[in-house]
Amino acid sequence: MPSPYQIALSCDEQAVLTTRARSVRGSYRDRLRAAIVLAAAAGLDNAAIARELGVCTDTARKWRRRFAEGRLAGLADAPRSGRPPVFTATDRAEVVALACALPAESGVPLSRWSGPDLARELSARCQLAVSASTIRRWLARDALKPWQHRSWISVRDPQFAARAAPVLDLYAGIWDGRPLGANDYVICADEKTSIQARCRCHPTLPPGKARAMRVEHDYDRGGALAYLAAWDVRRGRIAGRCEDTTGIAPFARLAEQVMTTEPYASADRVFWITDNGSSHRGAASIQRMAQAWPNAQLIHLPAHASWLDQAEIYFSVVQRKALTPNNFTGLDQIRDRLAAFEARYNAIARPFDWKFTRADLSDLLHRIDAHDKTKTHALAA
Repeated sequence: MPSPYQIALSCDEQAVLTTRARSVRGSYRDRLRAAIVLAAAAGLDNAAIARELGVCTDTARKWRRRFAEGRLAGLADAPRSGRPPVFTATDRAEVVALACALPAESGVPLSRWSGPDLARELSARCQLAVSASTIRRWLARDALKPWQHRSWISVRDPQFAARAAPVLDLYAGIWDGRPLGANDYVICADEKTSIQARCRCHPTLPPGKARAMRVEHDYDRGGALAYLAAWDVRRGRIAGRCEDTTGIAPFARLAEQVMTTEPYASADRVFWITDNGSSHRGAASIQRMAQAWPNAQLIHLPAHASWLDQAEIYFSVVQRKALTPNNFTGLDQIRDRLAAFEARYNAIARPFDWKFTRADLSDLLHRIDAHDKTKTHALAA
């Protein structure tokens, strides 16, 4: 039977529907509906349209009728009532407010919230039966994840900038406003403490097909040692040694190991950058270094500035590549591993691409100060 809804298109409607039918970025349903109307306007009946476009006859009949009654506006989705909302905006605000507060503030013996914990607390406090998945979906809208945490260290040294700036200048090849000479060297020295020898109760299994390396959980302790390392910032070289413990004497032996070898023994100046650990703390350590090695100068980083110590970057490489997973039969095996790793690393080592400058430090401290002032004003209000 011929359709009672005969389609005749105006020029504007023809252009709009043709554009929709050929669009590769538009939705499939819009392309399909436009194609049905264009086929109807070409004189095809509903059965022919269904065969040509691979849809059922009822679909062709529906959009022919909808277009005949409402023209282009009739091809849009009709309004749907949908399921009535179960929770109100106030309920969602209650969840967000609870998630943004520490559990201890509510007397809850938890360190941080999780989805199920928030659901139980809301059920007990507000008689609000919300599932954990719904809570996570609400919090995701505001990028809230109270089950995660990040640690941070505040800058408490009032002289932080003044003490850190010379170190950053040395990284940039400058000292007292002048470029370093070709016979000047910069060394970052630090200690990696308590490297344990953990002998696994069963041998480690190598990786296999569809299987990662397997390491036995149980182990026997074989003692611990300290690893002292000196990283040449400008040359990209490492010199290290293992000691039973840290202290003034072990650090002095590391300095002797470095300063008695070339090119440091005949260098004009060797700048040693260290933290404020007990092995090299205060003015006494500067005096000891100067007395033992006249061409050496010890420079201390400010407190809480390990992120400015390039030796820590090397230690992270050692931990990831040589010490993890920890499976050593004894301390001698650790010493051999670290010595072999030094040789391997020096064969391919390059200076770290350090980009943090004195200007970056000034900008960072300014932003921290502005943040602290804003927080103080907010708490006062």
